Amino acid sequence: MKDWNKRTAAVHGGTRRSQYAEVSEAIFLTQGFVYDSAEQAEARFIQSGDDEFIYARYGNPTVRMFEERIAALEGAEDAFATASGMAAVSGALTAMLKAGDHVVSSRALFGSCLYVLDEVLTRFGVEVSFVDGTDLDQWRAAIRPDTRAVFFESMANPTLEIIDIAAVSGLAHAVGALVLVDNVFATPVFSDAIAQGADVVIYSATKHIDGQGRALGGVILGTREFIRGTVEPYMKHTGGAMSPFTAWVMLKGLETLSLRVNAQADSALDMALAVQDHPALARAIYPGLPTHPQHALCQRQTGKGGTVLSLDLRGGQAAAFAFLNALRIAKISNNLGDAKSIVTHPATTTHQRLSEEHRQRLGITPGLVRFSVGIEDSSDLIADVTRALDIAAGV
Repeated sequence: MKDWNKRTAAVHGGTRRSQYAEVSEAIFLTQGFVYDSAEQAEARFIQSGDDEFIYARYGNPTVRMFEERIAALEGAEDAFATASGMAAVSGALTAMLKAGDHVVSSRALFGSCLYVLDEVLTRFGVEVSFVDGTDLDQWRAAIRPDTRAVFFESMANPTLEIIDIAAVSGLAHAVGALVLVDNVFATPVFSDAIAQGADVVIYSATKHIDGQGRALGGVILGTREFIRGTVEPYMKHTGGAMSPFTAWVMLKGLETLSLRVNAQADSALDMALAVQDHPALARAIYPGLPTHPQHALCQRQTGKGGTVLSLDLRGGQAAAFAFLNALRIAKISNNLGDAKSIVTHPATTTHQRLSEEHRQRLGITPGLVRFSVGIEDSSDLIADVTRALDIAAGV
């Protein structure tokens, strides 16, 4: 399995077949497991083997298939599947931190990630320093000898700034800090985060991995020591585990992940090129465009610009709302990475809890729209977006 390419690992990695030798993975919808004897139960609670399970909150055959498959895809030693993407973010951080620890984080984060770092962790005595993630001098100044961890989104939501994983990892590892990367925009298809220096990679499986709007899920990937020694004890006692049915949905999603994400990224680039000079736009933000400030880094780090672009309309919120309301194909929602194109106004939805000053500092203007490109025909999407921009230009 270690010799397989990503597309092969995404289809076959971690497969466990029952005695019936089924082609499609079985769903083991069970919370508990039966022991042949009291002695066997005692032994399993002391030390469980690879195919031995105690309780679904600790592990389940279907969930384990998903964990092993995505670990193979990511190039990680192990993984722990969680109930949602935010369960993965909060679980990975909380499992390893204690009062008095110091964390350095990029400032440009999804609203819920920011809440965990700025309000939850600090409430329990963790010190958090925020930096401009694209400025290595700020990372260098903020990381201290006692820094326990650094955290960042490899591609920031929704402004699409790219963080240099290798450079930040080098600074963190110099003081013994762990590097935790929220990698959802990069996707497991384009990610090489662990090879680039990340110690822990986190995904919201709700996004591209499911990719069809069906289920919530998340996953934490890293070394076997970190996953089983640090994450698992915390998650199994606090209850953030993924359900077996969700794991089966995610397994099915992984089979088509590469096909979907590559098609979406290609369409996103086509759209960005087609609309970048539209008079309704103050700027088109897409890492795949040569005009993007971190375009070269993006090409080196992921190879493609991803499935999401952001459009900043000159007319502010009124123009952004007119644009959203004029679209016929893309749906207004707050998810991303779906097979259907989805459009979001971050300032009034996903990032509305931030102060106006904070949003301005991050570049989340009233006119900014996040566009998650689906698998529809790119020519149809471009025609729809162009028509909607023409309407918004008149506001």
